[in-house]
Amino acid sequence: MANKFLVYLDQYKGKVLPVSWETLGVALRLAGEMGGEVAALAVGAGAQEAAAQAFQYGAAEAFYADDASLSDYRPEAYSALVSRVARDQQVEALLFPTTTRGRETAAMCAIDLESSVMPDVIDLQVQDGKIVATRPVYAGKIIARTVSDARPVVITTRGRAFEQPQADPARSGTPQAVEPAVGESSLATKVVDYAPAEGGVTLTDAAVIVSGGRGVANNPNLTPPNGMDEKQAEIWRAQQGFKLVSDLAQVLNAAVGASRAAVDAGYIPYQHQVGQTGKVVSPDLYIACGISGAIQHLAGMRTSKVIVAINKDPEAPIFKYARFGVVGDLHEILPALTEEFRKRLGR
Repeated sequence: MANKFLVYLDQYKGKVLPVSWETLGVALRLAGEMGGEVAALAVGAGAQEAAAQAFQYGAAEAFYADDASLSDYRPEAYSALVSRVARDQQVEALLFPTTTRGRETAAMCAIDLESSVMPDVIDLQVQDGKIVATRPVYAGKIIARTVSDARPVVITTRGRAFEQPQADPARSGTPQAVEPAVGESSLATKVVDYAPAEGGVTLTDAAVIVSGGRGVANNPNLTPPNGMDEKQAEIWRAQQGFKLVSDLAQVLNAAVGASRAAVDAGYIPYQHQVGQTGKVVSPDLYIACGISGAIQHLAGMRTSKVIVAINKDPEAPIFKYARFGVVGDLHEILPALTEEFRKRLGR
């Protein structure tokens, strides 16, 4: 029997996150090397549309489930369904993108399937008929190569670590519907409401990220409005600093990131945090502004293809990892960079 690889497509209302296609692409390569085929699975509202797209990206089969009980993401419902499909299809490997939903579902599926997870993988190879995963460990200080003897192997792939396959509009197919594995009456949770998130380019999908740290608040030339206490004045200065970060990001069509120190200080909301306890990113270009380079932050961005550091401290650890470093005041450097990029890019 040929090996089968099942890829979970993280989608919302028919729109598939790009990292899902990257995951499908590496599954296709593994299937080619091990002799097998790839199936895709989409769950939730819009799942049929998402699953149909998988044929264009090279999937041999596609499954979907869009029952009312699956309209909103609930891990117990999603993991039960994915586990059942993986078991029924007798898959060699079950692959997920390393997204919030993907990580959680993968972990629960591993329990259901009595397997184990190789998370946040940045490379996959086949050696002696086994899948060998490469992934950062110990906050990215060590790169580990791991083999799992469990079947199916459960893997989550880091965004932008793998090449996305080209879609072929000529390829098509009919996805197969599957029934939910858990009824509504058996689910312990219910989604009551949503709060809209801030718009713009998302960190995990961004090719370019401009991030700010505590240094964004260190502008002594700014005089805060009257009546502010010391903490309020600090946050006000930080907001002016992050406006410079955002201006550069807008010109570069980039996402805005932040260090944990900046988030903990209340300068910017948590969804912008890059690091071990925030988002793990691998953009083509990462511009760190006023970020010292703590291990926690480096763990979330050190695999960026090009790192540019702007910091007043020439001894800041971030310079050890940056391809380009600028020693100076970000409040002077960022406006100049933004203006120059605006001229060159015609924006």
